[in-house]
Amino acid sequence: MITAENLTKRFGAKTAVDGISFEVRPGQVTGFLGPNGAGKSTTMRMIVGLDRPDAGSVTVNGRPFAQHAAPMTEVGALLDAKAVHPGRTAEAHLRMLAATHGIGMARVAEVMELTGIAGVARRRIGGFSLGMHQRLGIAATMLGDPHTLILDEPVNGLDPEGVHWVRGFVRSLAAEGRAIFLSSHLMSEMAQTADHIIVLGKGRILADAPVGDFLRGSERERTRVRSSDARRLGLLLADPGVAITQAAADTLDVEGLPAAQITRVAVNADIDVHELVPLRGSLEEAYLALTGDAVEYRSDPAALAA
Repeated sequence: MITAENLTKRFGAKTAVDGISFEVRPGQVTGFLGPNGAGKSTTMRMIVGLDRPDAGSVTVNGRPFAQHAAPMTEVGALLDAKAVHPGRTAEAHLRMLAATHGIGMARVAEVMELTGIAGVARRRIGGFSLGMHQRLGIAATMLGDPHTLILDEPVNGLDPEGVHWVRGFVRSLAAEGRAIFLSSHLMSEMAQTADHIIVLGKGRILADAPVGDFLRGSERERTRVRSSDARRLGLLLADPGVAITQAAADTLDVEGLPAAQITRVAVNADIDVHELVPLRGSLEEAYLALTGDAVEYRSDPAALAA
């Protein structure tokens, strides 16, 4: 379990993390989202003692990370998959880490098998792809069989099979009762993996909720309606507060009107309704709507079109 209370970090005049409090609970995957520069990596670094907070505190399983006698058995952290010596082999790298905690070779072999790198155990890390670096990093986090895992962008560079494996892996760890703190920019993947979402923007928490609650709290009512006269129905439904998109020749996606009202308008105009389906917003749509004002580096579409 990770508990942060009023956690704050400044770099000169810039406040990277601004008084945030949150918990990462056992038995679930907590997704950590936010635009670049939001303070996610700084937060993760403070959790494992790589950055010192200017105010507040953070504990892992009840203690600051540095106070654990055998920290690798409490928390496994993957913050930078390429922060390894390129001249070492994968096996030598893991054996070196294992030696710091008295972990034997049997466990080294076990985590290499678990993460699919046993076949390249004696290859030098400098020749690894980014995806293989990620698998090696995940193997390192599991050496001490920890209760808590912190994974910063673990699917970066993985092929679809690797992404699928990471999803199943972290879900299985959460099912065992472990606390998983996972950051990613892949919203579709996070929607399938996370139980709980924490969204950071400009160093502050914008949302901290179960995924389902987060989606319900941020979406407008949207309905897909298929009818005998979509064009005329669209004209009848048009209103400044209503957004209408033509999904097909006979189908409209209507945002901002309840389904019952759409039906009444159609019936009163003698338009047959063949289908009426509520549309649920995606995690990506909810995230973009929430963080629109918190993006630090924004591209200019006009400049791209020029």
